[in-house]
Amino acid sequence: MAKDQNEALAVYVHWPFCLSKCPYCDFNSHVRDSVDDGRWRRALCTEIDYWAEQTPARSVGSVFFGGGTPSLMAPETVAAVIERIGKHWHLDDAVEITLEANPTSVEAGRFAAFREAGVNRLSLGIQALDDAALRFLGRQHDAVEARAALDIARRTFARFSFDLIYARPDQTVAAWRQELGAALDMAAGHISLYQLTIEKGTPFYTRQRDGEISPPGEALAADLYDVTNTLSAKAGYSAYEVSNYARPDHACRHNLAYWRYQDYAGIGPGAHGRLQTARQGARALRQHAKPETWLQAVERSGHGNAEARTLAPAERAEEMLMMGLRLQDGVDLARLAERTSLSLAQAVRPGALNRLTDGGFLIQDAHHLRTTLKGRAVLNSVLAELLG
Repeated sequence: MAKDQNEALAVYVHWPFCLSKCPYCDFNSHVRDSVDDGRWRRALCTEIDYWAEQTPARSVGSVFFGGGTPSLMAPETVAAVIERIGKHWHLDDAVEITLEANPTSVEAGRFAAFREAGVNRLSLGIQALDDAALRFLGRQHDAVEARAALDIARRTFARFSFDLIYARPDQTVAAWRQELGAALDMAAGHISLYQLTIEKGTPFYTRQRDGEISPPGEALAADLYDVTNTLSAKAGYSAYEVSNYARPDHACRHNLAYWRYQDYAGIGPGAHGRLQTARQGARALRQHAKPETWLQAVERSGHGNAEARTLAPAERAEEMLMMGLRLQDGVDLARLAERTSLSLAQAVRPGALNRLTDGGFLIQDAHHLRTTLKGRAVLNSVLAELLG
C-alpha cells in the first residue's frame, strides 16, 4: 500500500437542510418543508458502502457531520452513519467525531442523544453574542440561547468548539474586544473566529451592492484581526490556522486533514473528496449538489458522485499550498514533494517566492514554507502572487 494510503482517512458527511437560510451563507444548504429521515439515512449509508469499496482497509481518524444543520438529523441517523463507517473502515482509537449544531433550545436538548450516537465533539454555530448582531446575521437564536447551549455542550461533551463572525458592518474594535473576551471566557479549548465575507449570490451581496450595508474597510479589518490574535494568545489560544484558535491538543483533527492535504471522503449532497488509490491515482471528487438529485442518484446507482477528475501534479501542488499556507506550521516541503513529485520551486511562479519572503509575508526554512502573521492577514493576495 502506498504511503499516503496508510494515513488516516477523514470522512465528511453533509446534511444539507436548514430551518432557514442565513443571508451571508453560500454553503450548499436548503430549506424544505419536510425530510424523509429514514430515506436519507439509507442513502447516506449506501454511499458510504460505495466509497469504502473504493478505499478498502483504511483507518478513519475523523468524521465530521457538516451542513446545513446536522443537529436537525435524527440521532438514529447519526448513529447509523457512524456504525456504517466503522463497519467498512477501522475507526482509530482516538477517532474524532464532530457534529455541527445550532444553539436553539430544541436542538440543544438533543445533545445527549448525539453523544450516545457516537459524537464526541460538538461545533456550535454561535456567530455572535449580541442580539442585534444575531438578528442582522439572520440567526434563529438569541444570546441567551447561545449561552445556554454552550453550558449544555460543556456538560455533555469533553470537547466542543464554537464559531463567531466578526468584522460586521458598524462593529468597532472596542465592541469586538468586549465580545471576544466574553467568548474566550466561555471557550473550552477551541474557537473559530471568521471575518465576515460577502459572497456573490447571497442576500448580503445584494445589500452591499445596493449600498445598504458596508463591511469594515481594510484598515479597520486589519485592526480587528490584530485584536483577535492578541486577545486569543493572551487567553492561551494559538492561531494554528487563519481563523481557528486552540489550546494545546485541542486543534480540530478533521480540519487539519484538509489543511495537511490528507485523503478525505465526501458523503452527501455537494460534498467534495480527495482520494488517492494505487489504481486510480489522486482524484478530485464532487457530489451532486441539489439534495433531490443526489438522493435519486444514490438510489439509482449507489452513489451521488457528479465528477471524478484525476489531478495533475501541478494541481495537487497548488491545492496543497493553498491549504497548507493557512496553517501556522505551514507546508511540509518533503510532503509536498512526496505527494506531487514537484519541488517548491517548480510549484510556484518564478520570482514570487523571493518577493514574498523579502516582503515579510512568507518564511522558508529547510523543512517548511510558512506565512508570517502579516502574510496570513492578506493570505488571498499572497496566494495570488505565489500561484498566479
